[in-house]
Amino acid sequence: MTDRLSYEEKKELPDSVFGLPQRREYPMPDAAHVRAAEAYFRYCPEELKPQLAKAILSRAREYGVDVESPTVLSYVSR
Repeated sequence: MTDRLSYEEKKELPDSVFGLPQRREYPMPDAAHVRAAEAYFRYCPEELKPQLAKAILSRAREYGVDVESPTVLSYVSR
């Protein structure tokens, strides 16, 4: 699997692997996608950032990824 998901691959993913499951945005089926979600965090709507930050940290723990973004971490501690 590459770090880009095709439309078909994304469609097959369960809601539970998305950072924003209600919008099916920020898929994180593996470590590479957790890092991508962290990198694209700034594009998330402000009101959804706390939810996405928590999802990134949760999935990061699952895959052994160190979240380094102070911005993501700041939303979790709010």
